[in-house]
Amino acid sequence: MKPIVNIGGLNHYYGDGTLRRQVLFDINELIQPGEIVIFTGPSGSGKTTLLSLVGGLRSVQEGRLEVLNYDLRSADTATLVRLRREVGFIFQANNLLDSLTATKNVQMALAFDPSVSRAEARRRSRDMLERVGLLDYADVYPQKLSGGQKQRVAIARALVRNPKVILADEPTAALDSVSGRGVVDQLQQLARRQGCAILLVTHDNRILNVADRILTLVDGRLASYAAGLSDTAGHTTAEV
Repeated sequence: MKPIVNIGGLNHYYGDGTLRRQVLFDINELIQPGEIVIFTGPSGSGKTTLLSLVGGLRSVQEGRLEVLNYDLRSADTATLVRLRREVGFIFQANNLLDSLTATKNVQMALAFDPSVSRAEARRRSRDMLERVGLLDYADVYPQKLSGGQKQRVAIARALVRNPKVILADEPTAALDSVSGRGVVDQLQQLARRQGCAILLVTHDNRILNVADRILTLVDGRLASYAAGLSDTAGHTTAEV
């Protein structure tokens, strides 16, 4: 099985000259289709930086990074834009637009796809809201939604394009235990159904059991590996 994400000898730096500081050191990892991989570790350990590189939000400086058959080491801006359109992003801040209903917030993810008509985008958006249990709130504005409901709208927006990779950065940090668990369960179920790989950064120990693998970053280095507690754990072949 060809990995969706292939990382080899990846290094990354911030700053220039005397202020240049290395934040990722020799990262090597393979992530397969359908895997849920959680990255844990102290704040400032490089987790979000790694996620942003995989999503094409930063340029690769040293090493190998291939995502969905895109070679990001040599990628130009147009290639990075194409990659971003194939990746679902979920962040701690749900980044919903208050002036748009739940349906239209989800529909925004399809706005720049010329192959999808406005009617089709609306149909797909409402279908995705139904899958996350929010069809009754399809015409509701974000200020009328709870924190968990907003995050489920964000999940629907990330999944409506049928991505093969989902990148989630602290998606439950601002939620209570019940809402957080519900968000992650929905994410897991829907991603499995669509065959996505999930890379999830979290400090939330309550959701670790959704993972096939748990990777710990410390000071920019992969420091430990553990099989997750998910019932799908054990199919991985990668080593850290």
